[in-house]
Amino acid sequence: MKKVLLIISGLFILIQIIPYGRDHENPESVTTPEWDSQETKALFERACKDCHSNDTEWPWYSNIAPASWLVQHDVNEGREHFNVSAGPISAHQAMEAVEEIEIGKMPMPIYLPLHPEADLSPEEKQTLINGIKSTFRIGGYSKESTEYESEDHDDHKTRDNHDVRKESEN
Repeated sequence: MKKVLLIISGLFILIQIIPYGRDHENPESVTTPEWDSQETKALFERACKDCHSNDTEWPWYSNIAPASWLVQHDVNEGREHFNVSAGPISAHQAMEAVEEIEIGKMPMPIYLPLHPEADLSPEEKQTLINGIKSTFRIGGYSKESTEYESEDHDDHKTRDNHDVRKESEN
C-alpha cells in the first residue's frame, strides 16, 4: 500500500511540470457587447464570462494538474464557440449559445459545484436567454417583444461592428 501511494504521489508531482493549463494570460478584448440590459450583463458575468470572454478569472485549482488541463480545455473550447470579447457574434453563434442554455448544457454541470453563483434559477436562465436574443438580435427578438418574429434561424440578423463597442475606441 505504501508503494502504491508513493507511486501515485510521484506521478502527481511529475505531471505538475507539464506546462499545458497554466498559461493564464487572457487575450486582449477586441469588443464588448452592448448588452440589452444590466441584468443580462450581470447574469452573463455570473454564469458565462469565465469561458465565453477574454475576462476569465482563473481559480486556484487551475494551477494544479490535472485540473488545470480540464480548465484550460474548457476555456479554450468555450472561447472558440462563443467569445463576446473576440469580435462580432453571429446570430448563429448566439442561437447555439441559447440552445445550450435551454437544454441545460450551459453552464456546464462540472462547472457548477465550484461556482455555485453560476447555477441560475429557471427564471434567471430565461432572462439570460431573452437578453442574449435581444443583444445579438436573434430572429427579430427585441426588448419590446418576447417572441420570435421569424422561425427561420438562417434569416437572423447578424451583429455588425457598429453594434459592438470596440475597446480601442474607449
